[in-house]
Amino acid sequence: MTTHTELPAMRDSLLDIAGKKIFVAEAGEGPPVLLLHGGGPGASGVSNYARNIAELAKEHRVIVPDLPGYGRSSKGIDPTDPFGHLADGIRGVLDRLGLDKAHFVGNSYGGACALRLALDTPDRVDRMVLMGPGGIGTTRALPTPGLNSLLDYYTGDGPSRRKLEAFIRQYLVFNAADVPESVIDSRYRDSIDPEVVAAPPLRRPKSLRALWRMDFTRDARLSRLPVPTLVLWGAEDKVNRPSGGRMLAERLPDCDLYMVANTGHWVQFERAGLFNRLCADFLAGRR
Repeated sequence: MTTHTELPAMRDSLLDIAGKKIFVAEAGEGPPVLLLHGGGPGASGVSNYARNIAELAKEHRVIVPDLPGYGRSSKGIDPTDPFGHLADGIRGVLDRLGLDKAHFVGNSYGGACALRLALDTPDRVDRMVLMGPGGIGTTRALPTPGLNSLLDYYTGDGPSRRKLEAFIRQYLVFNAADVPESVIDSRYRDSIDPEVVAAPPLRRPKSLRALWRMDFTRDARLSRLPVPTLVLWGAEDKVNRPSGGRMLAERLPDCDLYMVANTGHWVQFERAGLFNRLCADFLAGRR
């Protein structure tokens, strides 16, 4: 059963990071944790974590950015190294907020961002929670139908509410009825921002080098990453294959893996109560 929680009062800021703007919302006090959203059309930070922020803010300073290319942040992502581009931007957020280190929670594209940031600068990451992260075994199999649906959103006849609803209800979640029409409406409005349409933040890699760089299972640093990590993966994920969870658990030296039954790609939304308990306990070291 999904838990619905009201959003707490949040503090907003627009940070200047290397000449680009990154929007950040914050709630709560305590050890800092950054929540990094996924890369689907119209995604943004607070909307993706609407069912989690209040619970996590009971013990933490919850920091929720719109990733570069999304929401109220500056548009445009380096297509030759998108994960690195995102990680650089979020590391800049840490710098601007005066944080030497923080916890990271990342879903899909945000999970890839967190993992890349941890690989490049492990001293900046305390603990990490990854939900169906991107970039796991992507060179070892063809893209899933769900990932193809996501990547094709801006191609062909262009973005439409019909295409977005099909992606969300058929591929993003296990139970299509769990997503209100209002969520689809707001995401569609954000997805057709002219700047986003001109430069979609998530696209197919255009070179073998970019493709290889975007598969973390090809990165030798993964097996040496000291960051304690919890991986949550929906057993019915149709965007990123659940087998990616085992790949991470086999490579990361300090990794707990939790496969979530009857759940798709959006664990923190679909199973909010379970996610909130597991995440809060893991981040606080109660495991």
